[in-house]
Amino acid sequence: MSHLNRRQALRLFAAAGAAGMAAPLLSACSSSDDSSDGTAVPSGPPIKIGMIVPQTGMFKDFGNELDNGFSLYLQLHDGKLGGRQVTVVKADEGETADSGKAAANKLIKEDKVLALTGVANPAAMLALRQDIEDAKIPLIGSNASPKALQTLGPKYIWRTSFVSDEPGTAIARWAVGNAGGSLAICGQTGPGGDDDDVASFVETYKSAGGTIAGQARTVGYGSKDFTAMLTGVKQSGAKAMYALFSGASAIEFVKQYRNMHFPADFKLFGTGSLTEGYVLKQQGDSARDIFTALNYSPDLDNVANRRFIADYQKAFGTVPSTFAMSSYDAAAVLDKAITDATRNLDSFQLNAAIGRLGQIDSPRGGWQFTQTRTPLQRWYLRQVRNDGAVLSNVLTAELSTRG
Repeated sequence: MSHLNRRQALRLFAAAGAAGMAAPLLSACSSSDDSSDGTAVPSGPPIKIGMIVPQTGMFKDFGNELDNGFSLYLQLHDGKLGGRQVTVVKADEGETADSGKAAANKLIKEDKVLALTGVANPAAMLALRQDIEDAKIPLIGSNASPKALQTLGPKYIWRTSFVSDEPGTAIARWAVGNAGGSLAICGQTGPGGDDDDVASFVETYKSAGGTIAGQARTVGYGSKDFTAMLTGVKQSGAKAMYALFSGASAIEFVKQYRNMHFPADFKLFGTGSLTEGYVLKQQGDSARDIFTALNYSPDLDNVANRRFIADYQKAFGTVPSTFAMSSYDAAAVLDKAITDATRNLDSFQLNAAIGRLGQIDSPRGGWQFTQTRTPLQRWYLRQVRNDGAVLSNVLTAELSTRG
C-alpha cells in the first residue's frame, strides 16, 4: 500500500494554494452548478439540514471535528448540496443518550429539517432510533454506531463511519502474529455496558489461535486512574496489550502506560480512538509506537485525500481525523442524493435516493453502503511515529475490507 509523506503533501498544496492550484482544487471539488458529467444540477428552494453534535460535555472535541468536516464540504461547494442552498441547524447533543435524543427531537419537530447528520455518542444513536424511524427523516450518522443497531434494521439511519465491532475484528488476526504469545485486554465500557469492540476482538483473536492472559474494564467514558489496571497487566507476564479507550480516558491511559515503563519489546495496540485526532496531540510522545486499526489514515495516497488534507489544513490549521473525514463524507452523501432526488424533494424521497447511491469517492478510498446502511470499506493498520516532523498515525498496512 503506497502512502504519502504528509509533510511533502502539505508543503506542495500549501505552496500552490495561494496561487494557481487553489482554484483548480475548488472547481474539482465543487458541484454547485454542474454535475461531473456536464449536465445541470437540479436546483430548488433552500433546504435545512439538522446537525446533532456535542457542543458541551466530554464529547465536545469530537463534536468540533464532526462540525469541521461537514462545514468544509459546504465551503468547497458554495454552501450548497445538490444545487440547493443549505442552512445547517445545530442542536447540542450533550454527553448523554437522553440529551442526544432531545437534540434530534428539536430538529425534527421544531426546526422541520429535511435530514439529520452527526451524533458522536453511540448510546445516543440507539436512544433516538425510534424517533428517526417514526419521523421518516434520514439520519446520516458520522461516528461509530453500536452493533445492536444493526439487529433492529433501521430504514432511515445511515452511517458513514463504521459499526463498533469492526475495529477489533479488523486488527485481531494481525495481533495473533504480533502479541508475543500472551495478550492482556483493557478497555472502557459505556454506561450501558457496551463493549462490541472488545467482544469482537476476543472472538476473532481466539479463533485464530491467540492466547489471552486476562481482561480488565472500567465503567464509563470519563475514567482517569488506571494504575491498578496497568499494574495487573505488568504482573501478568503478558507480552502485549489490546486497549479500547477514547477521549479523556485514552489520553490518561496512554500517559500512565508510558509512565509504568513496560519492557521495551512490549506492544500496545488497539482501536483507532486510542490515538485519533485531538487525543494524539495531548498524548504527545507517550503514544509513540502504538498500533491501531481504523478506516482512515491521513497519509493515504489518493487524489481525494490529498485534496481533503490540503483544504482541511488551510481551513483549520491541523490534520483531519476520521471523525472529520466521516462527516465530510456525510455531506457528500447528501449532495449526491439530493441531486438524484426529484424537484419535489422531501425526506422520504431523499432516503430512497440515498439507497440508490453507488460508490462515494472518499479520502479514505472509495466505499459504498451495504444493505445494513453502513460502509463497505478498507481497514488500515497505523503506527504512531514521526511523519516528517509531526507525530502521527502513519499507515503501515492494509488489514481487510469489511462492511
